Amino acid sequence: MDFIESNNLSGLVIGLATFLIIGLFHPLVIKGEYYFGVNIWWVFALMGIAGCVCSVMMDNLILSVMMGVVAFSSFWSIGEVFEQRKRVEKGWFPKREKK
Repeated sequence: MDFIESNNLSGLVIGLATFLIIGLFHPLVIKGEYYFGVNIWWVFALMGIAGCVCSVMMDNLILSVMMGVVAFSSFWSIGEVFEQRKRVEKGWFPKREKK
C-alpha cells in the first residue's frame, strides 16, 4: 500500500477496483435471479449492510472505498434483480424451467 500511496496511484487502483467490482455484480444479478428468482434481493441487502459496516471500520482509505463500492453495488443490485425479472419476461434472458 505504501508504494501505491507514495506514487499517487490510489485513484487508479480505486478506479480499477470499482470497474472490477461492478463487473462482478452483473453476472451475480443474472445468475441470482435465474436460480433463486427475486427472492435473492435480501442477500444483496445483507451484503450491502455488511459492506457499509466494513467500510466504516477500515483504517486504510483504499480498502474503505472498495468496501463502500461493494456495499452500494449490492444495494444497486436489489433493484437490478427486479429489472432482471422483467428482462426474462421479455425474453432477453433465458427462463429457468422448474423440474
